Amino acid sequence: MAEVALRPIEDADLDAIFEQMRDPESVRMAAFTAKDPDDRAAFDAHMAKIRSAPGVTNRAVTLDGRLVGTIAAFVIEGDTELTYWIDRSVWGQGVAGRALALLLDLVPVRPLHARAASDNVGSLRVLQKAGFAVVGTDVGYANARGAEIEETILRLD
Repeated sequence: MAEVALRPIEDADLDAIFEQMRDPESVRMAAFTAKDPDDRAAFDAHMAKIRSAPGVTNRAVTLDGRLVGTIAAFVIEGDTELTYWIDRSVWGQGVAGRALALLLDLVPVRPLHARAASDNVGSLRVLQKAGFAVVGTDVGYANARGAEIEETILRLD
């Protein structure tokens, strides 16, 4: 089995992360994305902000040493939330689940919260297999879809 690992994000990773986060199918699936995934200046500003923010755990996800995504935990409105983005080329290979398990070991805070578009079955399955429970839903504006959609809210105690 291929090895999934987490490591700090390096400056040299930014071009690849930007490309991953512009993939149209991935953007549609994630739904709650940047207003314009093609805006490199906005991406660079966002990455600079989160890479220097205290209390943010932000890691590159690698598969056999190759960058295949990112995963992060951050505090928003007093709750620690996590997010991840996995390159579409490795969807369905268990990478997200293994990266999530590694992050859960790295971030001891509980409860942890997560959100996913309610029709993002793959992401919801990854979260639930890791022990997250659905605690509700919300409706929010999804930039990638240009509409309000339902998102599922999950928690790991």
